Amino acid sequence: MRALLFALALAFATSSWASPSLAVDLAAEDTAAIRAVVQSQLDAFQRDDKDAAFAYASPTIQDLFRTADVFMAMVRAGYQPVYRPQTVSFQDIVTFRGAPTQRVLLVGPDGLAVMAYYLMERQRDGTWRIAGCILEPIADAQA
Repeated sequence: MRALLFALALAFATSSWASPSLAVDLAAEDTAAIRAVVQSQLDAFQRDDKDAAFAYASPTIQDLFRTADVFMAMVRAGYQPVYRPQTVSFQDIVTFRGAPTQRVLLVGPDGLAVMAYYLMERQRDGTWRIAGCILEPIADAQA
């Protein structure tokens, strides 16, 4: 189990990376839907509702983690700013790895700020799901 969690954590590890492209030109409905999905998952984490949080993940992420329990264990272990943010501030939507990506400024339970990049994926039914989340520390930023 430890090896699995390590492999999963590497797949979604916190990392620094090149800046994403400029803002995406999305319909207002898509922008609102993306924000609602991210906010709903954050709300589910606050309630420790692993099933609801897992439901907002894309099918690829669900296949990778297989169960809500494994997914929640990964979030608790490696994504404390997402799991228990002190503050949440939605930013713009940009393109990263070809996907619309919601930027969210989070202050974690340790008081350190990170920029979360939520890679989004439109489903066949037109809904949006979270296809990944990358955390980028913000140098010298504290709440």
